[in-house]
Amino acid sequence: MTSLDKNAQEIDLPKISNPATRALTQAGYFKLEQFTKVTEADILKLHGVGPKGIRILNESLQARGLSFAQK
Repeated sequence: MTSLDKNAQEIDLPKISNPATRALTQAGYFKLEQFTKVTEADILKLHGVGPKGIRILNESLQARGLSFAQK
């Protein structure tokens, strides 16, 4: 197994754009559950993450009974 394969298995993010995925992983977000500790506004500050990415993250969180942190 290459290090890329290992990293792919450790990342638990929904299918979003490559720039958004890069922005999230570079900021240290690899698991969907991590977004319960930050607000949507915090994530929107990341270059590469826009409204569509937030919508997809919200849908994925809701499917697991989770949500972004509130202000």
